[in-house]
Amino acid sequence: MSAFRTFAIEAEVAAELRVRDDAGRPPRMITDAEGGSPLRCCLRRSLPGERLALLAYAPLRRWGARTGGDPGPYEELGPVFVHAEPCEGPDGTGFPVGMCGERRVFRAYDADGNILGGRLVDHHVSRDAITSETILAEQFADPEVALIHVRAVEFGCFLFEVHRA
Repeated sequence: MSAFRTFAIEAEVAAELRVRDDAGRPPRMITDAEGGSPLRCCLRRSLPGERLALLAYAPLRRWGARTGGDPGPYEELGPVFVHAEPCEGPDGTGFPVGMCGERRVFRAYDADGNILGGRLVDHHVSRDAITSETILAEQFADPEVALIHVRAVEFGCFLFEVHRA
């Protein structure tokens, strides 16, 4: 059993965001003609022709609301894709290799949502679940780390959240 669990945007949260996103706007509905967009609802890439919602998401704000954390100035709002209609969600809790590709940053936060540090991960590492899990385990070895966000480096987008098991 892994020492951590990965989390997609929960189905109930995705349903709220499909109506009004965390910036207070309705999402942009698009058809992904080519496919390949990272879906935060099911932690996989979109298929050609899938209908998606592009919306603003504040992962630390929502995490803080659940846990009592207060990320303050570390709260970020950024674009994410989810399916335009409810989906089955992720098909596992391990490291979602399908969400990886280019460079990633594994950003660690404390229980209040303050950034503790990050680890830049090149594409050959982010596509390797075992190596990625080793890096996450190293980060979680620090007892101050409460959660880790995996983010795209080029766009800074939130991809998924990782918690201790």
